[in-house]
Amino acid sequence: MAGSLIQDHIAFDRLLPRLRRIAVLGIKPESRADRPAHIVSAYLHRAGYELEPVPVYYPDVSEILGRQVYRKVADIPGRVDVVNVFRKPADLMPHLDDLVAARPRLVWLQTGIRDDDFAAQLLAAGIDVVQDQCLMVEHRRWRSSR
Repeated sequence: MAGSLIQDHIAFDRLLPRLRRIAVLGIKPESRADRPAHIVSAYLHRAGYELEPVPVYYPDVSEILGRQVYRKVADIPGRVDVVNVFRKPADLMPHLDDLVAARPRLVWLQTGIRDDDFAAQLLAAGIDVVQDQCLMVEHRRWRSSR
């Protein structure tokens, strides 16, 4: 079964209450707390989501936001609801096999991140996709509308 491309506020509003466990691919550590990949992650952590950090760099970092670091999404025990992605569009394809192996319900590409071919391959694997949207912005909007 193919995944769905999720693109509008109505779909986001249906989706957000069901998310609990979020892997963050490309998360930045506390030493880079001024970067969106840390700011958004810290917000989601404070909002009560179970965060699973998957930094791409920082090999010496073993913990971010008090959570154990994983080097691949597929290495995280159990299933995650969403993988929130902070990677440049040109750097997405090397993560495709890992994401397909992990089988999250949703891959969320943050603001400014769009790759239609990458998204099509995730959709074909049965994984829902959001492109070029900020999960923090959508969560704040959803929370304020309840």
